Parts: sequence; C-alpha cells; structure tokens
Amino acid sequence: MPEQRPLAILLMGPTASGKTDLAVELVQRLPCEIVSVDSAMVYRGMDIGTAKPTPDVLARAPHRLIDILDPAEAYSTARFRDDALAAMAQISAQGRIPLLVGGTMLYFKALQQGLARLPSADPLLRQALSDEAAFIGWSAMHARLKRLDPPAAARIHPNDPQRIQRALEIHALTGRSMSALIASAAESAELPYRLLKLVRAPADRDVLRERIASRFRTMLEQGLVDEVARLRARGDLAADLPSMRSVGYRQVWSYLDGALDAEAMCLKGIVASRQLAKRQLTWLRAETATHWLADDPDPLDAALRLIGIVRSTSPHPR
Repeated sequence: MPEQRPLAILLMGPTASGKTDLAVELVQRLPCEIVSVDSAMVYRGMDIGTAKPTPDVLARAPHRLIDILDPAEAYSTARFRDDALAAMAQISAQGRIPLLVGGTMLYFKALQQGLARLPSADPLLRQALSDEAAFIGWSAMHARLKRLDPPAAARIHPNDPQRIQRALEIHALTGRSMSALIASAAESAELPYRLLKLVRAPADRDVLRERIASRFRTMLEQGLVDEVARLRARGDLAADLPSMRSVGYRQVWSYLDGALDAEAMCLKGIVASRQLAKRQLTWLRAETATHWLADDPDPLDAALRLIGIVRSTSPHPR
C-alpha cells in the first residue's frame, strides 16, 4: 500500500476574521507550525497596519515568511510559492503539520494550482497588435482570439483590449494558447500533501464589517500614522511600491501628503479594508472542498474536530 501524503492545513479567511487567533490556538494544541500567507507581513517595519502578530504571540507561535523583506523590495507570487513549499517541506520532515494562515488569496491559488511561466511582454509585437486593432477593431481581434484560444475568449470581454492583446501576444510568442500554458502549469503543480482547507469567517457579514472598522481605528490609535511617517522618512520608499500600496498604508500615505484629512483617511482606510474582505469572500465562496468555521458553534472546537478526523487517516510520524 503506498504511503499517504502528509497533511497540510490551509486556514483562509477575510481580513479581521480572527484567523491568527485561531491559528495560535491550534499551535498550542497540535504539532503545527505556521506559515504566513500574507503579501504585506513579509515586510519588516510594517507591523501595525498589517496586524502582524506581536512579539509575545510570535514567541508562543512562530510564523514563517514574515519580516523577510525590506519594504523597498518586491515580493512575487512565484517567490512566495517557492518559499512556502520549502517551509512546508522542512516542517513535514520534522513530523509536524504545516499550517498556512492568511488572506492573500492569490498566494493560496498559486500554491494549489501552480503558476504558468508566461513570456515577458514584447513591445514591438504589442505595438503591431495595437496598430492592427486600430485598423480592424478590437471586436475582430477578439474573434481571432476565439479561434486561437476559445477558453480565453470566453473569459475575456470583447471590450477588454488589454487582456485580448496579452492573450494574442502569448500565442504569437509561444505558438500555444494562454489557456493551454496555464493548464499545463496546473497539471504539474499537484502538491505532495493532503490539504484540509478551513475558512474562518463570521456568519453575519455585518459583524465582519464592524470588526474591520473597529480594527482600523485601533490601528490608528496604536500609531499607524507614525509607522508610515517613519517609513516615508527613510527617503527610499514611494507610494507606488507594492509595500506602500497595501491597504491602510496607501491611505495614510495620502494623508501625510496632504491629499486627505484625518477623517477622510480613516473612512477610506475602512472602506478599502471592507472592499478587500468582499473580494476575499468572493474568492473563498468559489474555492472547493472548504470547511467554513463561523462564530457559533466554537470555531476552535470545529477546527480541532476536522483536523482530528483527517489526522486519524494520516501516516504515523517517522
């Protein structure tokens, strides 16, 4: 009988849903080790606005993949996948369970489905496609895409020239459709783990909305403006960097620029956080084989029960 693959737990959820608290509780009870799945927590010096676990929490439940980059650097989805897989392998080799926790849904998607290595943009080819579109129209270009890559044409609206151009560019550069390249990546991306996918989210969306508002106001009370001011004072950061485009940071940056007053900054930060949560929930509802943990009954008990069921069929640690 072939050996079963080791278990890995994905603990996903919208911002302010209580994922970190639940993860820390799980680490206290099970042989888990946390891997952060958060595109902002990777940055050093960005603590308040990312709701990064405090030093006390990290002492009890260490997190991998936080504080690994300077805010002047960029962190790609491909790099996250490589880093996460390496961390998961190390944790599993120690007979422990990787517990991946966060709200960056693109990272979870890449981890599970892989990433297609699409060619870089070709300026000359893009210009040629734009010139042709100016002559025959984007509707005709979309019709061509429908012949060359029907799945992509079905996903891309005829009035979306940028994505039509990119799909045609990829076909011209590789001789293969974008859909085929993405499917090929997915086929080679199967994880060597059995995944238990947990979603932490309040059943009442109004509760989440209030949590988001309360948390952002608390961040401001804790010194978020001073945190962003210190980052600005370095002189090597700009508003268009990935780190500074994070929700909360970009609104405070605008406030420090004088583009917003304090009240507008707070409101925009709350609205942006709620919009992020809405996008996260949309993605999560489309995710398959998930177990949703609401506030009632106790999400910790529900998580422990689900993990116990899965672990009962896991191979014994070496």
